[in-house]
Amino acid sequence: MTSSLDLSDWWAKKIRNGTPVVVTMQNPNYSVVEIDGPDAAAFRSMDKDRGKNAKQFTWVLLLKAHRAVGCVAWLATALWALLRAVKMRLFLRRGFPTESDLPGKGRSLLRFLRAFLVLSVVMLAFEMIAYWKGWHFKKPNLHLPDNLHIPEATEIRGWMHTAYLTWLAFRTDYIAYPIQVVSNFCIVLFIIQSLDRIILCLGCFWIKLKKIKPNINGDPFKSDDIEGSGSEYPMVLVQIPMCNEKEVYEQSISAACQVDWPRDRLLVQILDDSDDETIKLLIRSEVSKWSQRGVNIVYQHRLIRTGYKAGNLKSAMSCDYVKDYEFVAIFDADFTPNPDFLKKTIPHFKGNPELGLVQARWSFVNKDENLLTRLQNINLCFHFEVEQQVNGIFLNFFGFNGTAGVWRIKALEDSGGWLERTTVEDMDIAVRAHLNGWKFIFLNDVKVLCEVPESFEAYRKQQHRWHSGPMHLFRVCLPAIIASKISIWKKANLVLLFFLLRKLILPFYSFTLFCVILPLSMFVPEAELPIWVICYIPVLMSLLNILPAPRSLPFIVPYLLFENTMSVTKFNAMVVGLFQLGSSYEWIVTKKAGRSSESDLLMAAERDSKPIHQLQLNRGVSEGELIELNKLKDQQVAAPPPPKKENQIYKKELALALLLLTAAFRSLLSAQGIHFYFLLFQGVSFLLVGLDLIGEQMS
Repeated sequence: MTSSLDLSDWWAKKIRNGTPVVVTMQNPNYSVVEIDGPDAAAFRSMDKDRGKNAKQFTWVLLLKAHRAVGCVAWLATALWALLRAVKMRLFLRRGFPTESDLPGKGRSLLRFLRAFLVLSVVMLAFEMIAYWKGWHFKKPNLHLPDNLHIPEATEIRGWMHTAYLTWLAFRTDYIAYPIQVVSNFCIVLFIIQSLDRIILCLGCFWIKLKKIKPNINGDPFKSDDIEGSGSEYPMVLVQIPMCNEKEVYEQSISAACQVDWPRDRLLVQILDDSDDETIKLLIRSEVSKWSQRGVNIVYQHRLIRTGYKAGNLKSAMSCDYVKDYEFVAIFDADFTPNPDFLKKTIPHFKGNPELGLVQARWSFVNKDENLLTRLQNINLCFHFEVEQQVNGIFLNFFGFNGTAGVWRIKALEDSGGWLERTTVEDMDIAVRAHLNGWKFIFLNDVKVLCEVPESFEAYRKQQHRWHSGPMHLFRVCLPAIIASKISIWKKANLVLLFFLLRKLILPFYSFTLFCVILPLSMFVPEAELPIWVICYIPVLMSLLNILPAPRSLPFIVPYLLFENTMSVTKFNAMVVGLFQLGSSYEWIVTKKAGRSSESDLLMAAERDSKPIHQLQLNRGVSEGELIELNKLKDQQVAAPPPPKKENQIYKKELALALLLLTAAFRSLLSAQGIHFYFLLFQGVSFLLVGLDLIGEQMS
């Protein structure tokens, strides 16, 4: 101890003399190293730096506290906004029907979810009582005797304790095992579908690595032949089916009429199924305008509107002049092809007589409009970039997207033409053409501008048709697939992959596993789902889905939650289509906003603000049409204002939101961290969707 005191005095003396030293302890001896030179200044200011470091540490703490307060304030603001929205949706509505108030809209599924919710609330109350009384058993397993201690008769306290012990034995012996069996079955389906997704991504990676894409042999067009004889330009028919498409008819007709193709070898058909007289006059006026400019364009309106879009296309193909044309390009009313569309698609048919379809990719003008459009963009980018491209390159078959494609008319005729038996006439004709040996090509680098639905109501109806139609078609065409002359592996691809795995199994396991079994396992913890099923694999699959749209990576969590939320709609639609229930043959035209560009948005707003007599309809309109127009103006003046639009309330999603939040609260009793957070965020996601707080908001 003496040496230590002497060393301290010596150290203080050296500091007073201005000579810094470093003391290194080497037990049990001490060694002193003297430092001279420019580094000595750093040691002289050591005490001063210690003061500065303390002040800096204080400022860091203050900054972190300020940031934490900001986060808490943001969360409080968001919660307050959510509560206000709930109040507006639930308590301030005046007789506006909810989605489930309409007849035949998933009543059976809603009753099941309500019963499940009531049962879960009762079970939660029972578990809460047992927890507070100390009867709660942690981490149970399927084998009750090995993990649970059942009290003796002397230890049982009251009838409620007896009832709880009876419930534990009953759920272990009779409930847990069936749930575990169904859970394992869904997990197997989940793994198979995930492997299919991984294989598709590997195929897409191989295509990118090897730069594989359909090529055009030689130069199909002569540079001086555009206004010449047109021998290198086949006869092409452009069809635009529409029905009450007031927002987009003008831009689609304009884009089709400006396609770079010899005018004497091109005919544009406007297939109007509108039942609104004003819209019909507007469309006929637009057709007359382009006809006066020298474009071969015809307007066709059906008196008997049957078969929806398939009936419209079938009626157009029955015209006598169609036999003079070799190819037909189809565009929905919100699609605006580039002028070089035909020059990038038609040449692929040259020298390839087995080719029946050339499909282009969709591009979305309003993909950044709101959160709903961003999430749709992720799904559709994966569909085109991965699914369509891989199937087109390796299988020469994929589902026709119904628009932005060019068909060889002979392929349509050989396959039986357009049929009105389902609401997915595009998939129907593609399957029949594949069974007849026709091949398809997908062009990932040819894009056609279009819209995605901006409101959840429109998106939900679209998804119902897209998932009920394929199941209806599967029932109808399964005998034809079995009896066809294509190879066994092509039949297996059609039945097992195209229909069952991607159209039936995906919505089935998504709804069953994450919306039924997962919350149920919180009340029957003996059948608890493993963490990798609810966390690791879904996150991996979501990352793979987002790869074709890398700018959407910050939305991976909302995308994962929203996909599980949509599983209710997709599962219900799948069951409706498979068993041909009431709404399996229902077609509701998807609402469009007419967002072809920002300038067109301003023009559309200005056009909509003008009265109908200022729209310059008299150019190219007959005298009889002008008389009808004057009548429409008088009717418009006398007509009452249109009813105010409001956001819907979706009871199935709200019931599932309450169910998942109840299960999340139950998971706290068992300290299940990942399960709790997943159920909590998924429940909030269902709540937002059920209150229609995602997508376009009506004022």
